[in-house]
Amino acid sequence: MLERKMELLAPAGDMTCLHAAVRAGADAVYLGAQEFNARRGAGNFSLDQLHEACRYAHLRGVRIYLTVNTVMLEREMPAAVELVRQAYRRGVDAFIVQDLGFARELRRVLPQAELHVSTQMNIHNVAGLVAASRLGATRVTLARELALPELSQLAATAAELGMEVEVFGHGALCICYSGQCLMSSLVGGRSANRGRCAQACRLPYELHNKAVRKPLNAPGEHLLSPKDLCTIDLLPELLDAGVASLKVEGRMKSPEYVSAVVGVYRQVLDRVQGASGRQDATHEERRVLAEAFSRGFTEAYLVGETGNDMMSYQRPNNRGVLVGRVQGARDGVVTVQLDRSVEPGDVLEFWTARGHFAYTVVPADVAGKHRLSITAPLKKVGKGDRVFRVREAAAAFVDDALEPRVPVTGRVRLRIGQPLLVEFTAADGSTARFEGDAVEPARTKPVSSEDVRDHVDRMGSTPFALAGPDALSIELDEGVGIGFSQLHKARAAALESLEEEMAPAALRMLPRAGERPRPEPAHPRGVEVCVLTANPSCARAAKRAGADAIYVHALNYKRGTAMVGGQVTPTVEQAGYPKQAVLALPTIAHDNLEGTRERTFGFDALDAVRPEKPVLADNLGQLLEAVAKGAEVEAGPHIPVLNHHALDELAEMGARRVWLSPELSLAQIGELSADKPVSLGLYVSGAAELMVTEHCLLMSQGPCNRNCTECVRRKSPHFMKDRKGFEMPVITDCCGRSHLYNAVSLDLTHLMPDLMAAGVDAVMVDATLLNVEETTAAVRRAVRARDVAAKSGDAIKKVDGATTGHIFRGVD
Repeated sequence: MLERKMELLAPAGDMTCLHAAVRAGADAVYLGAQEFNARRGAGNFSLDQLHEACRYAHLRGVRIYLTVNTVMLEREMPAAVELVRQAYRRGVDAFIVQDLGFARELRRVLPQAELHVSTQMNIHNVAGLVAASRLGATRVTLARELALPELSQLAATAAELGMEVEVFGHGALCICYSGQCLMSSLVGGRSANRGRCAQACRLPYELHNKAVRKPLNAPGEHLLSPKDLCTIDLLPELLDAGVASLKVEGRMKSPEYVSAVVGVYRQVLDRVQGASGRQDATHEERRVLAEAFSRGFTEAYLVGETGNDMMSYQRPNNRGVLVGRVQGARDGVVTVQLDRSVEPGDVLEFWTARGHFAYTVVPADVAGKHRLSITAPLKKVGKGDRVFRVREAAAAFVDDALEPRVPVTGRVRLRIGQPLLVEFTAADGSTARFEGDAVEPARTKPVSSEDVRDHVDRMGSTPFALAGPDALSIELDEGVGIGFSQLHKARAAALESLEEEMAPAALRMLPRAGERPRPEPAHPRGVEVCVLTANPSCARAAKRAGADAIYVHALNYKRGTAMVGGQVTPTVEQAGYPKQAVLALPTIAHDNLEGTRERTFGFDALDAVRPEKPVLADNLGQLLEAVAKGAEVEAGPHIPVLNHHALDELAEMGARRVWLSPELSLAQIGELSADKPVSLGLYVSGAAELMVTEHCLLMSQGPCNRNCTECVRRKSPHFMKDRKGFEMPVITDCCGRSHLYNAVSLDLTHLMPDLMAAGVDAVMVDATLLNVEETTAAVRRAVRARDVAAKSGDAIKKVDGATTGHIFRGVD
């Protein structure tokens, strides 16, 4: 029987968190440098600190992975490449990458480096694994929205391709598929794909039905806020599925969080992998997890849960653990009856009818094991109000850069006439020794074995410690004399040599980077006006208005699934679409397995892909599948392209056109267009999609029967309203996935001369949310803008109330 083994991968936002992770038992730690990582708000590591981190971890048998998991602009690529070169020199074991172009460059400059594909690359199907393998990946961090049967299939496929899979096992869940969220970027100007997520999903929202216009009833106001993922009860299943690495989220979290969570998973995982003793988590282990940080826990997608049970509607931040209730408040004294002991320094949170507030316990408050008597001024509380502990003083992490000590066995030889020998061996077999001068007889008092043991065991200033009381063997002749300073010198020299062997201070040598010629440049003629539609009526209207190409959402192409203005309209027919319509494949397309929505719905968009026919693919896997079918493939904007290396990679994969990321500025588009190997397209009109979610955002109204094709809610347009009053349309598709759109429509058509000068040769009018009249007007406007710009170089008038997105401001 093969031994089951799963790596425990821990986060570290700074050096103290790294120490906490290693001391708690992590097998590997992922961390970020000062730039190009998805948690720019963490402390992160300089190159010198990175070198120190690698030596510290490697000495203790722990691997270090560097996150370089943002999308990168053209001008940033040289600095990013140099960062990974220098990080590799300093001992980094693998690089976690999101950007397609950067993965290509990493393969060129460091072909021997391990490349791990980030969850930001949106790999959620078998074809996506094939794409990752093509990039040279050795590991893929899969999308969080997968069920256990899917993980099992993907792990087996990855093994066949010479890769392994990693999954998130604990911590915060994004409501949107990773790498697909533009909400923070387009609404708040801070790009999640660039490490600047503003966590807009944790803010309060109202769900509205346009037919009603008043807020729909919901269990709370945080309608985009999931609970935290916890897989402590799924470790055997994850092992059986073939998962190679279990990842703990939390590079923005404290050392206490890292220590607590990693420590619990280490204990339970060891029991599961060893198949000895209790394999489920104890009550105390569960308490530690909850108190470390919790919005409430869920196993979510892994067990097929996509409904309200995975959501934290009432609270978007740490909930802690319930410790008691208010017994009374009288004469300025608040009495709390405790179910758990509370100590001075603990931070409590009172949940009252008027909201929540925090309080730090002082010694005078503790009135016994089961009671608090608080005399400090508090906000008004009522009898029965719940009291939670959100921080435990006793759990404070005390840092020590020498811990955990590396256990060694030692040998000391003191034979008269032979050189003094001190030798140490670590558990991995590494050995170092020091030989001194010949040992002489004692002139006064001879040394004893106890003397030798005492002075050789003084390793306090080193990262080493003897493995046990019998870990030091001593060969000592009778009557030997030696100065203790000689023993100290020999011990120090041997341990220094051992440390250098186990974690060399010298920088690695860098290989010479290979050359990679660019693909032949493309030479498109003119500018095509394209229109993305969701129903036959709008598609025909767009054609009549002068559109050069009509694109149709694949999920609206099947009979009875078209949508008009954001609501299902089952009366329109598939046969009504123009004959030359271009199929736009969905951003999310799980493999057709039992339990998936694809199996339930019984529709594979790739069935409609035909040789030599154009098709738009919005994830890497389907792009390769469509190319394999002989189609003329275009890469959609959900495959983010911000540099020419990504363009080149997509061209070599078989794309003939790339629809550019909406996060690019006009100047950055111009940089990309030089010697472009493919046609470049840009969405210029319509509401931008902010999110795609596996959880249906319409569910907050109440229970769901999961019959998406017959769903009454989908027959009415819905929107989410934020604190500023902006209304963001919500569409749930026929597979039950929700799409959240920007409240303000994009319009770049008045910039047509500038776009053409920047190298854009196709523009897209997104009519997904439009009716026939609106579609006609939008297409006519785009066609007119194109024709005027081509004829005279002039621009048409700007539309009031629209946004130009990032076209002038770019992203940070």
